[in-house]
Amino acid sequence: MSSTNTSVKDPVCGMSVDPAKAAVHSVRGGVTYYFCSAGCQRKFEAAPAREPQAAIYTCPMHPEVRHSGLGTCPLCGMALEPMEATVTEADNPELNDMRRRFWVAVALAVPTVVLGMAEKLPWLQFALASPVVLWSGAPFFQRGWASLRQRLNMFTLIALGVGAAYGFSVASLALGRRQIYFEPAAVIVALILLGQVLELRARRQTGAAIQSLLRLAPPIARRRREGQPDEEVPLAEVRRGDQLRVRPGETIPVDGRILEGSSYVNESMITGEPMPVAKRAGDAVTGATVNGDGALVLRAERVGADTTLARIVRLVADAQRTRAPIQKLADAVSGYFVPAVVAAAVLTFVVWWMAGPAPRLSFAVVNAIAVLIIACPCALGLATPMSVMVASGKGARSGILFRNAEAIELLGKVDTLVVDKTGTLTVGRPTVTSIMPAAGYTSEQVLASAAAVEQSSEHPIASAIVAAARDRGLTLPVASEVLAIPGQGVGGRVGDQTGWVGRPAPGESGVTVTIDDTPAARIAIRDEVRASAPEALRRLRADGLRVIMLTGDSRMTADAVASALGIGEVIAEARPEDKRNEIIKLQQQGRRVAMAGDGINDAPALAQAEVGIAMGTGADVAMQSAAITLDHGDLAALARARRLSRATMSNIRQNLFFAFIYNAIGVPVAAGVLYPAFGLLLSPMIAAAAMSLSSVSVITNALRLRALSL
Repeated sequence: MSSTNTSVKDPVCGMSVDPAKAAVHSVRGGVTYYFCSAGCQRKFEAAPAREPQAAIYTCPMHPEVRHSGLGTCPLCGMALEPMEATVTEADNPELNDMRRRFWVAVALAVPTVVLGMAEKLPWLQFALASPVVLWSGAPFFQRGWASLRQRLNMFTLIALGVGAAYGFSVASLALGRRQIYFEPAAVIVALILLGQVLELRARRQTGAAIQSLLRLAPPIARRRREGQPDEEVPLAEVRRGDQLRVRPGETIPVDGRILEGSSYVNESMITGEPMPVAKRAGDAVTGATVNGDGALVLRAERVGADTTLARIVRLVADAQRTRAPIQKLADAVSGYFVPAVVAAAVLTFVVWWMAGPAPRLSFAVVNAIAVLIIACPCALGLATPMSVMVASGKGARSGILFRNAEAIELLGKVDTLVVDKTGTLTVGRPTVTSIMPAAGYTSEQVLASAAAVEQSSEHPIASAIVAAARDRGLTLPVASEVLAIPGQGVGGRVGDQTGWVGRPAPGESGVTVTIDDTPAARIAIRDEVRASAPEALRRLRADGLRVIMLTGDSRMTADAVASALGIGEVIAEARPEDKRNEIIKLQQQGRRVAMAGDGINDAPALAQAEVGIAMGTGADVAMQSAAITLDHGDLAALARARRLSRATMSNIRQNLFFAFIYNAIGVPVAAGVLYPAFGLLLSPMIAAAAMSLSSVSVITNALRLRALSL
């Protein structure tokens, strides 16, 4: 980007700068950076001011809805929410508007009720109630009218109920009759507005998990410059390859690798693990984790939207906007609910008008209004998405990332867990224990050839071989024509020879190395069992899961690990397609299967299983194929995820029960079924209060998941 005469602002100090006059700091990637003229000595990109793009909003009940800017859902009428979370809690115009209308409604409804109870000054009641109904209640009428053109919803019932009470009263007053219901109309609007305010405030809390995650990242980073003082830059300016200094106690700004220093790093905010982890030069560190007592210098490797924290935020946000299969029940009921309520209200009016006591018309109107007001389907629609939103955030804070709501529901139903070995049951950092060369070859020759073809591979065994070669001070030749076959091995040309590192023969451990198609050596490799694996498997078995090891490693290695962990069913030497076929066999037996793995060769099986579970320390393709990612790569998190799944489904069932029972009881009572036996009728004002509180109770129940102990 070249200089421009457009005035821009330093994003840190806010001072305006004319790029035509400002001192150039550097040019990188086609972008010119300038020093701030205020003397901050911070550089920033001088880009012309752009018109801000309207944010995209969506509905919490109908995540398929997308709208540019503020608005209401065309399906349910609820206020839309921004799709993109921000670090600070954004101002909510809908909440502010509803709160303002509520207080005006309260101020005018109270004297209206007093006058109504005294049955005095009907024209003053009209004057007081009219602003409440026509201004404070205007959003309800607007959404109710829109619902007639789109899809009947809760606002259809509210508009009909309030409109009927107010319209009947106006007509009665104009005709000189005493049957007026201005106070119920005004109080209903005030109570529904109160419910909207409480609901909007409660819904805002469901996004607290994402906001708390975003706040983990520091606003600035300290970039090291050779021969100059460190430079403080906004986090958005950090680029891959930058060297960053992290002082003791500071938050690590981005994902990277330590170049200098050693320390203990608290990763609990990302992984959920409370114990700090020792880190030294060469180790990877994750952005948003907290450095201990040591000073570190790291090289930035993943920045911006590529960091682990950004990936977690995206996964949580996406999961919160998906629909669990159980939501289909609520959707099916809601599709028929509003028309059924309107029909019930009409029937109530007719029965009371034809067979009720005097004054029949008064009873008919009041009871029909009560039916319309109390039967709000909002609680039914909120029952599932609110619980899913809270559970997704809760999981993220514990190192459990759900890709969608379906994964939350299905995890608690699986009865079989299939686990890979390397990186799942073991730490995934194999080490070379011995090299057994064939006649005519030396250990150094074989190791150098094997490391040359393995340099470009991300497989843990490849890393072990390359590390062993470097530990011995070997100079690695450059390999060409490298070809990797998942589950088979990797090969290429090394000088004038062809090298191949692959699976060992049956009954052997480690890998075999061939040079020019001639067996050259067997390299023995050992991978330590994860310290947490035995207890995690014990908890999973106690929870009723059948555990099967499914690995591409040799039978000997697989049996040794299985024996150490008490796993009785082992399938070894399985290729990627074999792993997928084994999952299919189990499914054909009627098993509900979860597959846990971390490698590229696990991806087909992860995609085939009802629930694919990827280790966050593994290959990206595994995480992309899985429905759940355990960010720390620890099976102990899977036991926690299963508990969270079951608690979430229990919470959803509670919400649906509350919504169904509320309407099953409320509508008949509002219609007057208790009147013949007990002389009891439900006031429309009480119906409005109950309707508002039903939605709030569902959201409050969903928020209880935040306190769940995992």
